[in-house]
Amino acid sequence: MKIAYLGPKATFTGLAVQKMFPGLTAIPYITIPDCLDAVMDDEVDIAVVPLENALEGSVNITLDYLIHEVDLPIVGEITAPIRQHFLVHPNQADHWEDIEIIYSHSHAIAQCHKFLHRNFKGIPYESVTSTGAAAKFLADHPNQKAAAIANELAAEEYGLFIAKADIHDFDFNHTKFIILSKNPIDLNEQMKYKVGDKTTLMVTLPSDQAGALHQVLSAFAWRKLNLSKIESRPMKTGLGNYFFLIDIEMSLDDVLIPGAMAELEALGCSVKILGSYPYFQLDKESSTVGETSARTEV
Repeated sequence: MKIAYLGPKATFTGLAVQKMFPGLTAIPYITIPDCLDAVMDDEVDIAVVPLENALEGSVNITLDYLIHEVDLPIVGEITAPIRQHFLVHPNQADHWEDIEIIYSHSHAIAQCHKFLHRNFKGIPYESVTSTGAAAKFLADHPNQKAAAIANELAAEEYGLFIAKADIHDFDFNHTKFIILSKNPIDLNEQMKYKVGDKTTLMVTLPSDQAGALHQVLSAFAWRKLNLSKIESRPMKTGLGNYFFLIDIEMSLDDVLIPGAMAELEALGCSVKILGSYPYFQLDKESSTVGETSARTEV
């Protein structure tokens, strides 16, 4: 089985794939849409892409491309911890505090705001497609007075020096990734990381009905269906037009969720199941997972 993930090598997405699917062929792609297109074009069997960060929120390109461009069900979700480090090329190791520019993914830069504000106020940031891409850039430009924010596997992969470890603002930071596939996949070997089941719905409200969102939530509440997330996203059809993504903390059953969906449709809502799947947590077994190969990415 071939797996597409947001590359290049040593991104947090790659680390999550390495931990979840050891021994399988993992292929890095430059962008999140490239990963999803690879599944649609049968270049790979599954894609693993970032969905949400605990500090920075949803990865909008993942949501928008999944909703508007491709039709791929979610077959699993991975939560993994993040540790961010300040990396420089060995040529700059003796004077790393004199760097003139910092490269990383925009989420990683935001996650390290306090460290950067204290130590590198006024230094420009350059956002790239991933933390791994930032590390690779340093390796390819050894004489530039630059730094990258990335994980320690990236330092190892690209021969970089960790000038300052653990520069992230909050220790509890995690990222969620979703596993996407055209077909059901066997996740029995990953069950040691399983923490529960989830069903994700996309709900579009009727445009001219007052109190529609309240009625939607009531359809779940009186059935005692626990919602772990509700998020709005623009439909891209005009200002004020939104759909809602709703996560229900259970797998798709024969009665409760179909009953709620039928009630929503009776109210004039459009409802689509984006997936019913297990979700996994890579640091479930040990708090030291983040020190090896289970860190997370955007």
